[in-house]
Amino acid sequence: MTNKNLNLQNTFLVVASYVFYGWWDYRFLALIIFSSLVDYTIGLKLEKEKKQAHRKVLLWSSILVNLGFLGFFKYFNFFVDNFVTAFSFLGQNIQPNTLDIILPVGISFYTFQTLSYTIDVYKQRLKPTKDLVSFLAFVSFFPQLVAGPIERATNLLPQFYKKRKFYYSNAVNGCKQILWGLFKKVVIADSCAEYANIIFNNSSDYSGSTLFLGALFFTFQIYGDFSGYSDIAIGTARLFGFNLKQNFAFPYFSRDIAEFWRRWHISLSTWFRDYLYIPLGGSRGGTWMKVRNTFIIFLVSGFWHGANWTFIVWGLLNALYFLPLLLSGRNRNHLNSISQDTLFPKFKELLSMLITFLLTVIAWVFFRAETITHAFSYLQGMFSNTLFSMPLIRPTDIIMLVVAFIILEWIGRREQYAIEVLFQRKPRVVKWSFYMVLIAFILVFSNETPKEFIYFQF
Repeated sequence: MTNKNLNLQNTFLVVASYVFYGWWDYRFLALIIFSSLVDYTIGLKLEKEKKQAHRKVLLWSSILVNLGFLGFFKYFNFFVDNFVTAFSFLGQNIQPNTLDIILPVGISFYTFQTLSYTIDVYKQRLKPTKDLVSFLAFVSFFPQLVAGPIERATNLLPQFYKKRKFYYSNAVNGCKQILWGLFKKVVIADSCAEYANIIFNNSSDYSGSTLFLGALFFTFQIYGDFSGYSDIAIGTARLFGFNLKQNFAFPYFSRDIAEFWRRWHISLSTWFRDYLYIPLGGSRGGTWMKVRNTFIIFLVSGFWHGANWTFIVWGLLNALYFLPLLLSGRNRNHLNSISQDTLFPKFKELLSMLITFLLTVIAWVFFRAETITHAFSYLQGMFSNTLFSMPLIRPTDIIMLVVAFIILEWIGRREQYAIEVLFQRKPRVVKWSFYMVLIAFILVFSNETPKEFIYFQF
């Protein structure tokens, strides 16, 4: 394949990605193009500039431009509203002007992706590209543009320089991944969402057991929704000859919160680790520095998810969960999958997994609630004396589907993607029967009104 053909491939991807992004709102194409051009230019200048002071100016120019756009579109009204609340508390009534700002889809994801490029070039981990088309394709690559995974330039950008050919095996694996992602989204997440929304939106009307069930429904909704999108993105990328990083590694089978965060939204967790936590000093300093850095990374992670105090408290709660493990040096205890060599977990592992899962469910209540007050009232109702009563809502079919889904995930937990190993050495008729069943479920559970992915709003 000649360089001309490779350039045509990348040009096609840029055009396809811009059409895909502009289909939602073409006005924001200017934003992603401008951000891309800024970091492309700064990358070239960083290579030529030898003075460290000037290189820092270039780096901070990129950071301020990218985070400036993100801050304006995502947090402007949040800060204005809290500014007004603070002055009202002091007895001063002010009437500021708020703006009717539309949050560009995916801005949190592609902002971090392009920032990783500039930072890696600055730290000389990566040579800046002189191929503008490849860089534009890297920033706007449509499978993972709007909800991740957040790809590092060191992994994804070099793939745009290579010859890409069609391989049947890659296409088959990609289609399997897309199918599994659609099943997670349409069958698991959207079904759970229906009941989670009813219960959360009318939480004062339900018993503790029903509220607990609603929290469980949201727990599987957000996992099926977000990991389902990641599977679809990874599978689609394979069809085009690209390999994206794994973004979820069966997080609900974690034995402590530290393991959970190594398995949940891996691309974001590792981004914060490498570009925020480690530069702040990581775990190298004394106890105070470890505690400070832990709270910073979790609070920033919470704020990244949205302009609402509920997300900040969600981040704070996860920091409190994580802190005892960090201080006791047990935050790196579980680096392998649970029950690596056995079918069933040991009692101690099972207990640890259930406790971690319960802590996660409680934290998700803050993530889902509309306000802090709503979250606390929901938890108060959930842990009331009606916790062990019979739930008022009992969708047996959805509960059975979730249980079957957990079993399938458990079977495939030792591999990177469950769908690839469930029927590896089974006869072809068994494999195709399974795929047909997945397709049938997707068609049956599809609604005329499609539900958006949760993380589109982030």
